[in-house]
Amino acid sequence: MTLPGMVMALHIGCGVSALILGPVAMRARKSAGLHTKAGEIYHWLFVGLFISACVLSFLDWGRLWWLVPIAVGSYAFALLGYLSAKLRWRNWLRFHLTGQGGSYIAMATAVLVVNLGTDSWWAWTIPTIVGSPLIAWITREVA
Repeated sequence: MTLPGMVMALHIGCGVSALILGPVAMRARKSAGLHTKAGEIYHWLFVGLFISACVLSFLDWGRLWWLVPIAVGSYAFALLGYLSAKLRWRNWLRFHLTGQGGSYIAMATAVLVVNLGTDSWWAWTIPTIVGSPLIAWITREVA
């Protein structure tokens, strides 16, 4: 297998695993146990997504340069959610929900864009249009 093929396999594996694990963490009881373990694994899968996206873009910069800013922004959401839960600063739950939700929206967007094409405007917008109000509602209800 070539280097790009191995990196792509890692990227897909991390992405699929995080997409499956996200709802597990969302539905789990919010206490130490399944929720925190799933969240920890989700974060490290997202680190793998971030690194592999950057490597893929560097391997074919002329065609995939745009993956770097998207990867940085997507991981920024995941990192915000992760650190806010770890450090528990003031209003941490709002940041946790926004960060984790935003990172999941980024992954859902990526799945749609990859499968429907970069020219599909709705693949780029529907996850945000659907997910952002859900995050806002959940945050208002619990934080």
